[in-house]
Amino acid sequence: MEYEEIKKRVLYLLDQIRPYLQNDGGDMEFIELTDDFIVKLKLTGACHSCPMSVITIKNGIEETLKKYIPEIKEVVNVLS
Repeated sequence: MEYEEIKKRVLYLLDQIRPYLQNDGGDMEFIELTDDFIVKLKLTGACHSCPMSVITIKNGIEETLKKYIPEIKEVVNVLS
């Protein structure tokens, strides 16, 4: 699958996940999909300072993206 198609699928899936974060007062901002298929996000709102944010990224968002898009290698939270 080519880069643009993967990016389109990532954005679609993030939109499906977003309401779960918003239910807890948080959200996420898509930063980029790198050439080596690492998704960079910025957690915002309540998610930004939540001590469980690493679990949200790894066990929630990353696991979901990898399930539907096997090319994804990792999801990382950009802290700035």
